[in-house]
Amino acid sequence: MDWLGDDIWLTWTAIGVVLSVVEIASMEFVFLMFGIGAFAAAAVAALGAPFVLCLLVFGGVSGSMLTLVRPKMVKRIHRGPTLPSGQHGLVGQYATVDEQVSAHAGQVMINGQRWTARVLDADTTFEPGTEVLVVAIEGPIARVTAAHH
Repeated sequence: MDWLGDDIWLTWTAIGVVLSVVEIASMEFVFLMFGIGAFAAAAVAALGAPFVLCLLVFGGVSGSMLTLVRPKMVKRIHRGPTLPSGQHGLVGQYATVDEQVSAHAGQVMINGQRWTARVLDADTTFEPGTEVLVVAIEGPIARVTAAHH
């Protein structure tokens, strides 16, 4: 592999820099893991290792980083309270029964919007005007139970 030259470590370093810059755009911690692998290969190449060993170091370090480090980084970044959005943000809201709600039929008003509703407990029914608690959203159906303030 003479065509790669004596300064292959510079090539590995450049690859590491490019991958790290691409990571800034993606923020998925994938390109960064490959960038770290490229920097490890650059270090081995600077010590005079053959190209094949550099490739093995690149693959080994990148693979290890992807499987061992990345999941922990992603988990740490994404931990903390999350706010439910969309229709799942309705869980925990109070609703008013618009049409009798049973295990088979009914409608409620949630934040001014009419929703098809079903009771959580099949033996329960709620009459119009009753305040209920939304405990789940299953597609277009709100599952409700008695509201306890």
